[in-house]
Amino acid sequence: MKRNEPLYNIEHSNNGLITFPGGVLIKDSSGNIIGSIGVSGSSVEDDHEVASAGAAALG
Repeated sequence: MKRNEPLYNIEHSNNGLITFPGGVLIKDSSGNIIGSIGVSGSSVEDDHEVASAGAAALG
């Protein structure tokens, strides 16, 4: 991973707990969390966009 990329040095953050973008909560019409959708395999931005589109398709 190169400096200035979205996940550069992520392994040194949050006391070793690594989280990745690409996960989006799914909420019902009252705002209650009822699940989530996660995508991985492309860039951070693409993963998040695809997960958001999937969650929006369910609503």
